[in-house]
Amino acid sequence: MVITPLTKLFNINFPVIMAPMFLVSDINMVKAAIKNQIIGTFPTLNYRDTEKLEEVITELNRYSSEIENPGVYGVNLITQKSNPYYKKHLEICIKHKVPFYITSLGNPKEVIEEAHKYGAKVFCDVTNLTHAEKVYKLGADGIIAVGLGAGGHAGPDPLQILIPALKNKFKDLPIIAAGGISTGVGLHSVLVLGAAGASLGTVFIASEECPVSVEYKNAVVKATSEDIVMTERLSGTPSSIINTEYAKKIGYKQSWFERKLSNNSRTKKYFKMLVQLKGMKKLEKSVKPGNYKNLWIAGKSVEFINEILPIEKIIEKLKNELNESLNQNIK
Repeated sequence: MVITPLTKLFNINFPVIMAPMFLVSDINMVKAAIKNQIIGTFPTLNYRDTEKLEEVITELNRYSSEIENPGVYGVNLITQKSNPYYKKHLEICIKHKVPFYITSLGNPKEVIEEAHKYGAKVFCDVTNLTHAEKVYKLGADGIIAVGLGAGGHAGPDPLQILIPALKNKFKDLPIIAAGGISTGVGLHSVLVLGAAGASLGTVFIASEECPVSVEYKNAVVKATSEDIVMTERLSGTPSSIINTEYAKKIGYKQSWFERKLSNNSRTKKYFKMLVQLKGMKKLEKSVKPGNYKNLWIAGKSVEFINEILPIEKIIEKLKNELNESLNQNIK
């Protein structure tokens, strides 16, 4: 058993967060995380129907209460102004006392204030020290360092730089590594750098519980790190995906006119909403079986994913690999 500030804060036995993945993470994946004593999260945007979101959170609260030594569940909230569901989703989460939040892409002030009223914890995605300083001053309970190689909105810096830099400046906060980790050896490496744990996403796409198409799962298994490319075509912000034929066809960059609308103070908010809505619809179609317009989000950790397994087996494998790596270093 590895004890870190993350395991102590949440009373779990393994320092791993199952990362929230847009249109991928669902209730069954989160339940598997809870059962196996890690932290399981999902984006609230995966349940845009507010009644369905409320139903899922209610069920997760019930499930957690009935498991002996459970892990923890949490939600990911996109706090950007362009997210039209943010206010209502936050209201539902607060009402049902969600124990853990991850915020992304916007100002987390309101989430931190509301969550702290009943003792919930809030970790914030950051890609640099400037943003980390802002969320630290707002009272974040932890920082998720999103580095190079992450799936979705990856950061520009390698974790070997980002984690020590954050740890040096924010010594009292747990730093969670995100980006390019799908093995126990990778987890060990970020613990050595000073991380309190790691947020893993791509490896859980290749799980039996994951609701996406078999084609998507097989693409993750077959892909190498060189097959991961960055595209602006989904949300306007660079996002890492598998380089499918359809991705090549539509290109990776916004046009000069799209960039102009994205940067204009009068059109920025509404144009970003439009881009994200169109990207969301493309992704929704893409994760379903039999669709040839494949836009599959994944990180560079695909390099080390070779099979589709139950989540329990994935976690067991990670634990065994971490223990083996630790023992080798002791020798």
